[in-house]
Formats: sequence, structure tokens, C-alpha cells
Amino acid sequence: MHKKLSVIIVNYNVKYFLEQCLLSVRKAVEGIDAEVFVVDNNSVDGSCEMLIERFPEVELIANKENTGFSVANNQAIKQCNGAFVLLLNPDTLVEADTFHKCLQFMDENPDAGGLGVKMVDGKGRFLPESKRGLPTPEAAFYKIFGLSALFPKSKRFGRYHLGYLSNDQIHEIDVLSGAYMLMRKKVLDKVGLLDEDFFMYGEDIDLSWRIKQGGYKNYYFPKTRIIHYKGESTKKGSLNYVFVFYKAMIIFAKKHFSSSRAGIFSFFINLAIYFRAALSIVNRFVQKAALPVADAAVSLTLLFAIKTFVEHYKNTVYPDAAVQLIFPVYILIAWISMYLSGGYDRPVKLQNIIKGVVPALLAMLIFYGLLGEEYRFSRLVTILGGIGIFVGIILVRAVLHLLNFKGFNLKSAGMRRIVVVGEESEVSRVQKMLEQIRVNYEVLVPVRARENVPARTNTYVGKLSVLPEIVTGMRITELIFCSKDVDADVIISQMRRLAKYDLEYKTAPPESEFIIGSSSVNSTGRFYSLYELNSISTTANKRNKRLFDVFLALLLLPVSTILFWRSNFYKSVLKNIIAVISGKKTWVGFNPDYAQRLILPKIKPAVFYVDDAAGIADNHDETRTKIYFNYANNYRLSEDIAIIWRLLVGR
Repeated sequence: MHKKLSVIIVNYNVKYFLEQCLLSVRKAVEGIDAEVFVVDNNSVDGSCEMLIERFPEVELIANKENTGFSVANNQAIKQCNGAFVLLLNPDTLVEADTFHKCLQFMDENPDAGGLGVKMVDGKGRFLPESKRGLPTPEAAFYKIFGLSALFPKSKRFGRYHLGYLSNDQIHEIDVLSGAYMLMRKKVLDKVGLLDEDFFMYGEDIDLSWRIKQGGYKNYYFPKTRIIHYKGESTKKGSLNYVFVFYKAMIIFAKKHFSSSRAGIFSFFINLAIYFRAALSIVNRFVQKAALPVADAAVSLTLLFAIKTFVEHYKNTVYPDAAVQLIFPVYILIAWISMYLSGGYDRPVKLQNIIKGVVPALLAMLIFYGLLGEEYRFSRLVTILGGIGIFVGIILVRAVLHLLNFKGFNLKSAGMRRIVVVGEESEVSRVQKMLEQIRVNYEVLVPVRARENVPARTNTYVGKLSVLPEIVTGMRITELIFCSKDVDADVIISQMRRLAKYDLEYKTAPPESEFIIGSSSVNSTGRFYSLYELNSISTTANKRNKRLFDVFLALLLLPVSTILFWRSNFYKSVLKNIIAVISGKKTWVGFNPDYAQRLILPKIKPAVFYVDDAAGIADNHDETRTKIYFNYANNYRLSEDIAIIWRLLVGR
């Protein structure tokens, strides 16, 4: 039976994005003779069970292994009956009229073989991959070495993302994005399906180019928009992504370019991989070291200034040898104390700095008191120096705040201030969900989604038309849209309208226990299982957990050597101790089977599982799930200590 449209979505462990995507697709296909396929690549997060329960109209193809993007799409294309085929990413949200507008354009333009749309990220910002040119060696060179980013509007340097073309006008382009790729079925029958040599990435470029070679045109169509959360199933900021993507480019070059051009292309691609790897290492070092180095430089300057002042005040000169020994130790003490107190966490919090500096000052005085007489030159310099270090640390962060560095906004370090946009029942449901899972928020503001329908209560603070005033007046940091009441086009419009406020945006699908969001354009799209089930993933908890792991490993090392020397058990214990010290393992964590199934935050592989000490029977999955969720959402260091203790004493 022939259809107008076949929508094909390949899914791999992104259950909650998929759920939201399909809800938007369900609205978008209304009035269209359409069929929807989901090809699941052996997900372990309950995606297939969710599909069967919530979307019985969807044709599910459940693979027993991860076959890759090309193979999975081809499976569905071979079964579909639509005159048009749409390849759609699961981490997308389409507007209610997206399919209608796109199909109308394709019907009116018979020369169109493929079509892509305007894509925005999880903050409503335009994604340049919405329109792309052919990645020739020259265009790839400009992109790899940053010239396209420096001169995005240049016809020479901006070829890769066609930055010189308007984002708001229809254009003929070379390459469509695999996140939204609408094509005529008869064109696919002529030029062939996706090339299965590409496991992931590059297949959209290859197919787009074959469509053009087949005598058809590809179009960028910005008269509708979709949200693309930018790859929850892929880590686009990672070095692994760079390696896989650029290797796919080499496959494309060898297939479509002459041997000489392909050789040049491959050379630059391999050069780019090493360049990006080196850049990544340097960038990580700078991110980790820049702030402590700045603290040390400013603090040392103030310490020497204080020493000079005290020398002048007391009309004395302190020995250089003492100063050269003691001042670096003071800085080291300050570094350690600041690290342990969270003074280097982001966003910056004044209370963490105070918690770090006060113990540091006490430690300096103790250290000073333990020194020999020849090094004890001035208690006054030590006291004033500790105050100077505190002033220096605050000064560094104040400068970063004034320069508007991300994570150093001294005004935004408090708890969340949330707006929930929706009708009364959905707002109430979201609020109860937040309370149930103990989300800390300072303010929660209900805002009406439908202004033309009278509210039954006076609980609403305002409506969508005055959202900017609410955001500024109440210092809002986060917006949650109830997608049952707010269509995707409204969500995108509000994101664009509020772009200057740098807010976090999330959506709450109806009848779902999960709120989905994207933290920033530079990171991958994120799901928030039970809103944000990642207390264990906070910087402070990761640091405390790591310190406990190392401390316990060092404590067990001599004990295990004495008690179990030359036994096989000793070898096993020693192996785990070394793995923990090297950072490859943690003492307490998740059973990997349950972690994947429940979509728990990613932590290091564990020696002991959270439920080991609970004595749960194998068939008590509900109890085990509650234990895992509670551990992830309400993690404290005492949890690890208690679990280890129960395992050791057998209770």
C-alpha cells in the first residue's frame, strides 16, 4: 500500500529523546498518509519496550547488534512504501507543520531530490550544519584549521557551512544533514541507498552528492525549523568523534575524488587528527591549570607586597631564603585547601572560597609554628599573607566575572530559578516530579501556555507574551516547557526570543517521568532522567569520591599485603587497588547491566556494586532500581563508606 511519507528513525540508547521525538512526529503526520519506522540498534535502555507500549502505530525493527547508521536506515528504506523518505535523528523535535511544508515544497519543485531544514540546538541557536557545501580538500582545509570559523561569511573560507548564504532564505546546497534528510523514493531507487562502508558519519555527504550526480538538486528549506539536540548517542566534542568523522571523510574522498586529490585530502585529514589531538591536550591543561596559576601569580604578588610593607613598617629585612621556602608552601597549602573545598568548581561560589581560605590560613599558622627559628621570620606576614591570598583569589574571580567568562558569574551561583510553561495539570505534574526527586530550586514560576483560555486558578504569575519581563524581573535561570501544551514551533520561537539571557531549556513530554534538555551548544544533548539524576556527577561529589577511593586504596595496600601475601585473593585485591589508584575503577558504583538499562549517570567501573550490601534477591528488580536511583540522586560520601563497612563486617 503506497504512502505519501515514510519517516525512518535509527535509535541507539536514547529512549527519552526518542519518546519526545515520536510525540512531535505524531503531531506532524496528522493529515498525511504516513508510516513511521524505528530501527533500534540493540539498545539496552528499554527503548523497544517503550515503543511497543506508547507508540503501537510505529513499525519497529529490532536489531540484535549495533549495525550502524547506514545499514539500519537501509533496512527500513527497503521496507517502506512512501513516495518520500525522511531520515530523522531521534534527538530532534519537529514543528507540527514541518512535514506539510516540506512535502509541499517537494511537490512544487520536481527537480528537488533532497531537502534539509533549518536546525537549532537545545538553546535555540542556529546550527551551521543545516546547510553545507561539498567537503573538497580546500574547503576541508579551511574548516580544519579554523579559517571558516574566523571568516564564516567569506565565499572562499566559508564554503564548508556556506556561511555566506542567508540562514533565512531557500538555497540550493550540496550536502544535507543526516539529522533531517527528506528524499524522493524514486531518486533513491536511481542513485542507490546509503553506502554501508560508512558506519557513522559521512554517509549523508556521500548520498547527498550522489543525488546531485543523478541530476537532482538538494535544497536548504528554512521555512520550518527543528530542534536538534546535537547527538546524545554521539559525543561530538570528543576526540573519538573527530577521529571517526574525519576517517569517514577519507572514505568519501577516495570514492569521489581523483587519486591525487584524495591523497591530498587524506594527508590533511590525518594532519587534522593530530592537530586536534594536540589542541585537545593543551586545552584541557589550560582549563585545569589556568585558574590555580592565576591564583598563585596574584597571591604571590600580594604576599611580596605585604612582606615589603611589614619590612618598611618594622624597619627590618627578612631573609630571602626563608621567604623563598615559605611563600611557595603557603601557595601549595592554599591550592590544596581550595581544591578540597570546591573553590575551583564552576560555577564559582563565594562560600566555597571562604571554606577553602579559612582552613588554609590555619594550616599556614600551624606550618609556621613547626618551622625552626631560622625560618620563623614573621607571624604578622603569615596572617596578613593569608588574608592577601584570600583577596587575590577573590580578585581573580572578580576579573573573570567582569570579563564575562562562563562559570564565573558571581550573581548566578545560587539555586535554580525555574519557569514552567504549560497548563495547570501539566505544571502541577512537573512541580510534583521536581519535589519527588528533591530538585533544589529557589523559585518556581508557573507561566500560562495558552493566553486565550481563562485559567481556573490564580496560581499563574504571567503568560508567554511577558516571558522576557518575568525572566529579567525574577532572575530566571531555567525554562521547562510542557510539550503537551506548548508546540515545538512555540518552544523554538521562545528560545530565539530569549537567546540573549543564556538560559537552560528543557521540555517535559506528556505522561513521562523524564525532562529532556541540552546544557549548551558546545556539549552533547543531554537527557535528564528523573529531571537531573546526577548528584553523583557533580564536581564536588566526583572529587570527594575520588579522594576516598585513593585514600582507601592506599590504606588497603599494606593491609592486604600483610594478610594475603602470595594468595590468589591477594592478586585480585592488588589488581583492584592498582586500578582504583590509577583512576580506572571506583570502589563503589553501578552494575553495568542495570546502569545501561536505567540510564544512570556514567561513573567509572566499580569493584563493588551499590546493591551488593543490601542482600537483594535476583528477582527484586524494583527494589534494586530504587536503591540505584537513590544512590545517584542523593549521593553523599557517607554512602560509599556505609556500603564498604557493611561489606567488611558482613551486615
